[in-house]
Amino acid sequence: MRKAQKDKIIYSLLLVTTVIIFWLIDQYFFAPDLQIEERNEIAIPEYVLPLSQKKQIVKHNYYALSYSEEHEQAEWVAYALLRSHLTKDDRKRPYFIEDPKVRSSSADWRNYKNSGYDRGHLCPAGDRRFSESAYNETFYTSNITPMERDFNAGIWNSLEIQVREWAKRYDSLWVITGGVLTEDLPGIGYESVSVPEAFYKIILRGTADRPEVIAFLIPHTASSGALDQFRVSVDSIEKLSKLNFFESLDDEVERRLESDARDSDWRY
Repeated sequence: MRKAQKDKIIYSLLLVTTVIIFWLIDQYFFAPDLQIEERNEIAIPEYVLPLSQKKQIVKHNYYALSYSEEHEQAEWVAYALLRSHLTKDDRKRPYFIEDPKVRSSSADWRNYKNSGYDRGHLCPAGDRRFSESAYNETFYTSNITPMERDFNAGIWNSLEIQVREWAKRYDSLWVITGGVLTEDLPGIGYESVSVPEAFYKIILRGTADRPEVIAFLIPHTASSGALDQFRVSVDSIEKLSKLNFFESLDDEVERRLESDARDSDWRY
């Protein structure tokens, strides 16, 4: 009897030790080695950054974001897209890791495992192939959101491709994007990462005194519709998201940008 109890204790200790070893291997041996140089390559003008409700602004070398701890993702991501960024450099895809600059710690990538959702980039990795450092920092979990696969690879990908075409045409763009984060959204994983019901993208070109803008709001579902049918005013995105865009611009310029959905000339 005593031997059986002793064996049971030994087996239990072995089991616990094995679990700990596998956890350590998962955490450290398979952790990504992201090579990211800490220098600010592209300064984003203040007028491009939306007013943040969450007040947790994070600035990386090639994009900025406002992190929502409640939803475990960015409420917006803002970045520049230049013609010179559009290279086809072959980059090794790194692992996703938590964002070291998010004070509350960004979501663990394991929330997405077996969830049925893609880890959808907000600042696309495909827009950052020009630099290993720029490419790698798009794999912080603060820059991803749950996306349905057919949406991510479909209409959302089509919009990202169109934005690259505009960067080729107009040379210099500012992009602001994110999911519409509202109350009572469903969540995935042990941290309940919110699944947005819609995503927006606002693209700005020109100077602060003569800017041109185009905005899109797309329901989070597969769609074969034309991009133009999802074109909206910035005002309508503000009402849904509770964010405030272009607040620091001249009042008349801001009013025109936010209210006009189709006055700007953006060739498809």
